[in-house]
Amino acid sequence: MQRHLLLCATPSNAKCHQGPLGAQCWDQLKRSLRQSGLEDSNRAAGVVMRSKVDCLRHCQDGPVLLIWPDGIWYTALTPERIERIVAEHLLGDQPIEAWISQRSSFATSPQ
Repeated sequence: MQRHLLLCATPSNAKCHQGPLGAQCWDQLKRSLRQSGLEDSNRAAGVVMRSKVDCLRHCQDGPVLLIWPDGIWYTALTPERIERIVAEHLLGDQPIEAWISQRSSFATSPQ
């Protein structure tokens, strides 16, 4: 596995993004990953996994996408932004700095 994408796409409380935007972003993420071949389990660089999550605790900034292990948080997403993130960050290895709200370090434990 190369990366795991966590997208909050199911608003569950009053602070969450409202309306269908999360579902639209989820649909675009699925479509973009499939069309680009990133979900292919035979991909030499490794598969990109995706999970729809309920809450990433950045409610007012949603929809939110966390890219692991990069530790990059994208907020205020739209389907158009999702498409560019897949093209530029995931395929081109160039994070879109203007849309990054936070960076986290994910330490790995020895096996």
